[in-house]
Amino acid sequence: MKFPLMRNNILREDLDAVIEHLKQDDPILTHGANVRAFEAEWSEWLGVKYSVFVNSGASANLLTMAILKIRHPEGGEIIVPPLTWISDVASVLQNGFTPVFADIDPSTLAMDTTQILNKITDKTRAVFLTHVQGFDGLTDELIDELQRRNIPLIEDVCESHGATHNGKRVGSIGWISNFSYYYAHHMSTIEGGMVCTNDPEVYQQIRMLRSHGMVRESNDENVRAAYLAENPELNPDFIFAYPAYNVRNTEIGGIMGRSQLKRLDYIVERRTENLLRFLKKIDASKYRTDFKLEGSSNYAFNLILKDPDDGLVDRLMQKMRESGVEFRRGSAGGGNQIRQPYLKGIVPSGHHLEFLETEHVHFYGFYIGNFPDLKNEEIDALCAIINSA
Repeated sequence: MKFPLMRNNILREDLDAVIEHLKQDDPILTHGANVRAFEAEWSEWLGVKYSVFVNSGASANLLTMAILKIRHPEGGEIIVPPLTWISDVASVLQNGFTPVFADIDPSTLAMDTTQILNKITDKTRAVFLTHVQGFDGLTDELIDELQRRNIPLIEDVCESHGATHNGKRVGSIGWISNFSYYYAHHMSTIEGGMVCTNDPEVYQQIRMLRSHGMVRESNDENVRAAYLAENPELNPDFIFAYPAYNVRNTEIGGIMGRSQLKRLDYIVERRTENLLRFLKKIDASKYRTDFKLEGSSNYAFNLILKDPDDGLVDRLMQKMRESGVEFRRGSAGGGNQIRQPYLKGIVPSGHHLEFLETEHVHFYGFYIGNFPDLKNEEIDALCAIINSA
């Protein structure tokens, strides 16, 4: 591909840091000092008290819903977006909750505040909001109303590292937030994710849930002592508080995360500069350019037709394929999740048609690659290809 979705996201300096670690006579490879250091450095960068490094953003989603299940074993409803990655909705189902969908705001591609508030019932256990592709998906009205109603806000920031809302980094605002460090994202640990919170109880539970539910994974002496006192007949090294998972990451991931975090602010700055040039150059009479840019950390160039036009979509895809432009149709997660086979029998037949904004993106929306070493002349050439359709 002449214009890939991602390029050079793992640099020589990242690999050299890993190699230096491996040169030791007996290097620790499972999670250890570098994982703990990465968690602390990430927490400081984000502006939260606690972070727990896991093996993927999907695992971060899974553990977050498991935390909610501990508090609500009876189940309930989670408000989720139809435009998101599958793991957001799957983690809801896997923990016995019912997903309730709210359509998106076309200016941010995140769930629309009015739509969310209209879906809240006495069964609502949380709002699970995705910050889609670098946009700030929050509104002050949503934050204030959820606080007033005592409904937890969970932020999926997997595609939006460094985005801000009112000067605060998204992911530091909700009860819990999830990040991904997959290769195509703002920074990469090859595979990896992070769960972040200011809640000390959540922090201890996430630490245990990450590693088989083992109490010894808690770093709170009071938590460990309480379990020991309640279970004197058990080996202190093998007390399992929850029927949990093994989603730990490794020292290699921690080393890469620490190396990449040093340049994350620069990455966000470059991606934003690229986005502004892209939006200035594409044909605003055919494509949407009126996105909410304040606080954006742009993950990818969004290419969404202003109006439904099957002929233009076909020509556009043909031009991009001919020119070596890698793209994803339907934007985040391939478009409207409600159309996917895994939700058959869970949502009513034809339910997807109720989400008009998401449906438009499903058929008339794309994303294409934006990354720090993309040159101005490449952006201009990309826009010329798009406009020629």
